[in-house]
Amino acid sequence: MKSELVKPTHLARRAVVYVRQSTPHQVVSNQESLRLQYALRQRARELGWHDADIDVIDADLGLSAASAAKRSGFKELVGRVGLSEIGLILDVTRLARNCSDWYPLLDICGVRGCLIADRDGVYDPGSANGRLLLGLKGTISELELHTIRSRLTAGLLAKAERGELALTLPVGLVRDPSGVVVKDPDLAVQGRLELVFETFLKFRTIAKVMRVLNDRGLALPRRDWHGEPRWARATVSAVAAILKNPAYVGAFVYGRTRLRAATGEGGPPGKVARPIDEWRIVVKGRYPPYIDWPTYEKIRDIVRDNRAEYMRIKTRGAPRNGELLLHGIAWCGRCGHKMYVRYKGGGEYVCNHLRSHTGLPACQHIRASRVDAAVADAFLTALAPAEIDALSRARRTQQQVDKALRTSAERELERKRYAAALAERQFNRVDPDNRLVAGELERRWEVALSEVRAAEEALARQASAEPVTQMALGRALNSKVVILSGRLPQIWANDATTDAHRKALLRCLIEKVVLDRGEHDVALVRIIWRGGAVTELDVKMRVNSITKLTHGQEMRARLVDLARAGMPDYEIATLLTREGHRSPNCADKVLPITVQRIRLGAGIRITTQRNRWTHESTSLSATQLAARLNIPVNWIYVQIRQKRLLIDRQLTGAYLFQNSPSVINAVRDLRNHTISHLDLRIIQPHQEGHQHA
Repeated sequence: MKSELVKPTHLARRAVVYVRQSTPHQVVSNQESLRLQYALRQRARELGWHDADIDVIDADLGLSAASAAKRSGFKELVGRVGLSEIGLILDVTRLARNCSDWYPLLDICGVRGCLIADRDGVYDPGSANGRLLLGLKGTISELELHTIRSRLTAGLLAKAERGELALTLPVGLVRDPSGVVVKDPDLAVQGRLELVFETFLKFRTIAKVMRVLNDRGLALPRRDWHGEPRWARATVSAVAAILKNPAYVGAFVYGRTRLRAATGEGGPPGKVARPIDEWRIVVKGRYPPYIDWPTYEKIRDIVRDNRAEYMRIKTRGAPRNGELLLHGIAWCGRCGHKMYVRYKGGGEYVCNHLRSHTGLPACQHIRASRVDAAVADAFLTALAPAEIDALSRARRTQQQVDKALRTSAERELERKRYAAALAERQFNRVDPDNRLVAGELERRWEVALSEVRAAEEALARQASAEPVTQMALGRALNSKVVILSGRLPQIWANDATTDAHRKALLRCLIEKVVLDRGEHDVALVRIIWRGGAVTELDVKMRVNSITKLTHGQEMRARLVDLARAGMPDYEIATLLTREGHRSPNCADKVLPITVQRIRLGAGIRITTQRNRWTHESTSLSATQLAARLNIPVNWIYVQIRQKRLLIDRQLTGAYLFQNSPSVINAVRDLRNHTISHLDLRIIQPHQEGHQHA
């Protein structure tokens, strides 16, 4: 059946049948619709075109018409229309479901004199009536897409709100034949997932969990592209996917991500994770849990806080190695921004935010050594009342993690032994004459046996590294365990405790530390504890002259008066220390050398010889102790400098040892290498005597 709109000029060009279906599933299942589209060639012949002048464009099969971004066939069609090569296009309903693509095509067809047809008729985009009808058909096509999508989305959301939508389950969760979600029956998979959560709660970083698993040869259960379970080496992304997945809490969650606009021209829209409070649908208790919801929220907070993105989310970053304790938690008390660390020149905290972003001068910079010491002392003091309980809980946590690691290693060995036994059975069943198959099965058996040997060696190494004796502390024994008193400061100062561990311990109680350098020799330190409590400290900083001390002029006048009265330098230093003064480079006392410099600067000379240090008969000087033990006195000072012998220094600068058999025998043991370290410091102010180890 011909149409009066078809002119010889149209017949002189080519007719194009545009074939398209929206999804690959429709291409496979809707074969009848596909045949009807290809049958439109007959419609073109009825309108007067020869078979040789009819082309079929089917490059867009399986692509939606919602956008022309990836439809190469549609772009080819538009280009050929613009070149006046096409006189007729079939079919209207397959060209576009988006008016922003549809109307430009109508404009080009109207300018170039190209007709558009379907089974109902032929339309001329260059005429008002044809453009009106084609515009209505394009609008209806776009509306159909929206209606179909809305209907499907409404049904999907209704099912998701009940928690019945069958989403892809992570490894460790499976559906039984009735559709109920249960834990994976493989105990090795369950144990490995529980180990990941326990290890993270101990080490608090994803990278550390990955390294622990790989160092012990423990693989992670994963799913391949076909959804089949497999074991693979642990990676940061795999550990993060396990820790962040709410399915392991037993929660059904829909809408964890949102679409982001395409970054490049023609690129697909990306997905961006939503914050937990913006998740669209959350139904708790739908799956069997591996952890509870508070633990999951704690893990997410730790992961978020480990991201060093101050400008975007104001986080602290993960604890890292480095001597400065307040890295990531130091804030400026003047401008309110986070302070950076600078290790050059001895280590200091620098507020460089305004200088970097606005060009203003830097707020302040503070030397780190004394601030760190003050914050560490405050932390240990706050933790002292619960020290034994904290040590007991830490020990129990360590035992639980060690037990979980050993159990995982044993199950890993059991799994690999089963794989080796299976490979052996497969090899034994093959026909020996079939060497092509037998050779491959033999190779698989050998690989499985080598993996078994590796797992056995890893388990043996882990067993040998575990301590032979286990220490257990109960509440009833807390009053009797005297040896644990002061153990936490020893652990803090131990060389085996890394800087990252100290920072992690500090962050358990401290939220942030606000620093203000002040005008003179005192820095203001405000500690904000977790829970909201605040502790303010005045830290005495090192200055380069007495004039920068808060009471420098007062101390100078007092010192000059005492020197003119004829008092020796060391007595002046002791008296000024008792009155609360200090030297510019010493935080807690006045040094005799400071007194000497000020006295000489004032032109005061002392002709009398300075007396030797005096002390009571209950104490021994280093020289007296060396004579008592018949050892060189320099050996004692070497041990003190190398911190193998720890002892408090007197205000006069002398080292005094208690004149008691226990102290003398302890120094003798240190000399004879019976013990490696000796601590003669006074542990508590209210305790008498000394403690040595």
